[in-house]
Order: sequence, then structure tokens, then C-alpha cells
Amino acid sequence: MTVILVLSIFLAFIVLDSVLNFRKAIVTVPLQAHAPASGGEYVDGFLVPEALSYHAGHTWLLRDPAGIARVGADEFAAALAGKIEQISLPSPGDLIRQGQRIISFLRNGQKTEMVSPVEGQVVDVNADVVRDPALLRQDPFGKGWLLSVRPADEESSARNLLPKGLVREWMRESVERLYGRQPQFAGAVAADGGRPADDLVAALPGVDWQQVTGEFFLTGERG
Repeated sequence: MTVILVLSIFLAFIVLDSVLNFRKAIVTVPLQAHAPASGGEYVDGFLVPEALSYHAGHTWLLRDPAGIARVGADEFAAALAGKIEQISLPSPGDLIRQGQRIISFLRNGQKTEMVSPVEGQVVDVNADVVRDPALLRQDPFGKGWLLSVRPADEESSARNLLPKGLVREWMRESVERLYGRQPQFAGAVAADGGRPADDLVAALPGVDWQQVTGEFFLTGERG
């Protein structure tokens, strides 16, 4: 009788362990599915996925095997944009040029814009991020992507993008320039153990959101 009781308890532990591991697997699969394809590294607190190409205006580009390029805003841009209320994107079928202002964010009655990292025809836009702009900040390299483009050609797709070997220094320079322009940003970026705050501008009185985003997105007024 004692042997049967011990075996029953042992079997119960095995079943419980299997159930817990199964539940853990269910939880982790969706998170992995939205991670950058080939990982990445953190530069001064900001994630920079290695698989992407970057434009100096903080938009990114990723081409799939069929040649379609997915476009989005990097984490630095998403943190600067913060809690935006509206995103406007071009329509499928539109022809766009590299460096053209094609993305606009609205916040508290102000608008800021971002430029396209690629030249070509718009194939699709992310209706989910238009409906829920918070996705841009929550997952800028996954669910928060913005649009897909069929590049005009390989040369126009690669023109004026940052060389891979310079991306890390470019991001570091962007963060340092942000600190230099407004030293109190350092505290916002250092939030949560060195990761950027969700909204870098919100807690900083006197900062002109439209001006600072325009400076880094390369769409601000030039003197």
C-alpha cells in the first residue's frame, strides 16, 4: 500500500511538471515570434537589431526574400515620439522617394514627420499601428512596423543608408547629442536600469517636442 502511495505521488509530480513546462512554452512562443530576426545589441540603452538597415533620420529597413522592404521607426525615434495620438502613412500604390517625408505623428496638436529610408512603391501599411499608435513604442521592430515598399532597384534601396560598420557609432552620437542638447534627458534614458523611458519628453518641462523630434528625424526647420 505504501509503495502504491509513493508511486502515485511521484506520478502526480511528473504530470504537474509537464503541465507547467507546457504552459511556459505557450507563453514564450509569441514573445519570440516578435523579436528582431537576428537579435541585436544595446547602444547606450537603445536596442539596435543587426538585421536591419538604417537611415540617418532614424527609420529602418528590412528586405524579405521576395524583395519587399518593411519600414519602421527605430527605438530611439519611438522613445522620442512617445505617447503619440495619431500616425499618418502613405497609401498602398503611392510612389515614394528616399528622404521624402512620408510618416507623420500627431501629439497634443503638434505634428512631427519622418522620412522614407527607401525609394519605391508602397505595397502595404500596418493598419494595426494606425489604429493603436502605442504599438510603435511597445514594439518598434515587430508589431509597430509602419509600411512595406517595393524598392525601385537595389541601388536606390541602398543609397544613403548608413554603412553597417557605422551604425553603432551613429546611435551613440545621437544619444550623446540628445544629452548635450538637453542634459536632463540623461535621467529619462537611464530609467529602468539603463533602458529608455517610454516617453522621453513627457517628464521634461519646457522641451519643445516638435523641435527636438524634427532635429533627430531630419525634418526640422533649417536656419
